[in-house]
Amino acid sequence: MAGGGFASAGGTEFEAKITPIVILSCIMAATGGLMFGYDVGVSGGVTSMPAFLEKFFPVVARKTQDKTLDNSNYCKYDNQGLQLFTSSLYLAGLTATFFASYTTRTLGRRPTMLIAGLFFIAGVILNAAAQDLAMLIVGRILLGCGVGFANQAVPLFLSEIAPTRIRGALNILFQLNVTIGILFANLINYGTAKIKGGWGWRLSLGLAGVPAVLLTLGALLVSETPNSLIERGRFDEGKAVLRKIRGTDKIEPEFLELVEASRIAKEVKHPFRNLLKRKNRPPLVISIALQIFQQCTGINAIMFYAPVLFNTVGFGSDASLYSAVITGAVNVLSTVVSIYSVDKLGRRLLLLEAGVQMFLSQVVIAVVLGIKVTDHSDNLGKGFAILVVIMVCTFVSAFAWSWGPLGWLIPSETFPMETRSAGQSVTVCVNLLFTFVIAQAFLSMLCHFKFGIFLFFSGWVAVMSVFVLFLVPETKNVPIEEMTEKVWAQHWLWKRFVEGEEGDVEMKGVNGKGRGNGVDSSS
Repeated sequence: MAGGGFASAGGTEFEAKITPIVILSCIMAATGGLMFGYDVGVSGGVTSMPAFLEKFFPVVARKTQDKTLDNSNYCKYDNQGLQLFTSSLYLAGLTATFFASYTTRTLGRRPTMLIAGLFFIAGVILNAAAQDLAMLIVGRILLGCGVGFANQAVPLFLSEIAPTRIRGALNILFQLNVTIGILFANLINYGTAKIKGGWGWRLSLGLAGVPAVLLTLGALLVSETPNSLIERGRFDEGKAVLRKIRGTDKIEPEFLELVEASRIAKEVKHPFRNLLKRKNRPPLVISIALQIFQQCTGINAIMFYAPVLFNTVGFGSDASLYSAVITGAVNVLSTVVSIYSVDKLGRRLLLLEAGVQMFLSQVVIAVVLGIKVTDHSDNLGKGFAILVVIMVCTFVSAFAWSWGPLGWLIPSETFPMETRSAGQSVTVCVNLLFTFVIAQAFLSMLCHFKFGIFLFFSGWVAVMSVFVLFLVPETKNVPIEEMTEKVWAQHWLWKRFVEGEEGDVEMKGVNGKGRGNGVDSSS
């Protein structure tokens, strides 16, 4: 079926070729993930550079360099200001998401991505030229605004422009670019840390301008999604774009479904209020839970602070950055696995397998650190050091083909059009809120929990795996507008929320389009 055929699921078939314009648009849009990933990866590297710490965080610099001070290995980097440097980005992103929801709905997905690119560029300039902590934090806040707008628009753009049968793979391009961004940041940090003169951190922060410019150019060049054009009443343009991206003239069934979904959406005057209605409870609960659980795996704690973490457990400065590069590379390769497997194996299988893998690897890390790393002794030994890196890579790989991409994919494909923008906004908000909490608290938690931090996260992994087993249905190959009748109405628990008066109205509206579901559509 490569290159053409039908996007099918159950009773609906929409003809759609995999056109070059779809692939190109998705690659360009997904550079928003590249920017996000670079921001995640770069902060951990620069905060382990002595020159950066001496300029902005002299207290931390003294604790890490002065061997005469009585500091626990686990507490060397415990500093609220240092954590604020990392976490301020996510707090700003959380605030920006509310505005991004409005622009995504009223201006479209494409202008929202352009706004994100401009915020990124402004933040990069301030960060690279920072003279004091205030300038540094303001730059991070502007980057956070870019993250809020990009994370709102890009997953929606990708899920709406992609043919159904490869929607999962194309949507994961966003997460793949996040992982590539983290890897690039780790590689650049490894190189800039060796620059004499103490200005390497400026280069690390400044090179974030490359993905920022790519996202801005991409937003100028891509087409708006048909869903967004139809949603704003531009039907002829929407039809023309749909014809172009599907590579066929036989687009009438899909076009009519989008028009009908848009009509239903326009009847909703208050999307956020509508989001709280009983029939929207299933995607809302699952989306919020996935975002909370995604952060409670501990992945961002490891990705933000990988060099700091490896430093803490006894790796030298070079070795810690090098180890962060290895985990970054594993992250990228494992996300590629997800692209190939998500539309074949399905979402549930990947999430459940990864739960077992993440749980076991974190328990092993906790045991090794508990035995070998005390407050004042960090002599891991070569064998145990290699084991820690292998276990971190095992954990990262499991996350990268499951909770990483699927935490974004599943919410973007389950909300109906009338609440999709609001639903995505809530999804991004919850994600950024818990990312902020973990980023702000992790170094302090490491100081107090010590090796137990990994047992803490492994406990959460066990809880989330049980949640997936019983409450997350399979959404593989189901058209977005048919989630209610093909997914929620079939689930043992969620069907209780979509049955009844509101569910019946929705089903009539769907069947009234004459899809040949075996139900009389004359009503």
